[in-house]
Amino acid sequence: MNETMLPPDYQRILAVVRQAAGPVMARQVGDALGIDVSVRSKLEPLRGKLVRLVDRGWLRKLPDGRFTTRL
Repeated sequence: MNETMLPPDYQRILAVVRQAAGPVMARQVGDALGIDVSVRSKLEPLRGKLVRLVDRGWLRKLPDGRFTTRL
């Protein structure tokens, strides 16, 4: 599947993770996307999207909970 076939939200998430200098936490992705990360209820849907991208092979989740691109 081509990245352009993903919904725009997922494309933006992938772009943030790729532009990061290293593995990122969901909170860092939320900051970059302009989400209010101080409110857990706004951060959890983002975390769910990150996990879906992991499940579908777009990202990799490290044991410490950070996300990075697939190798």
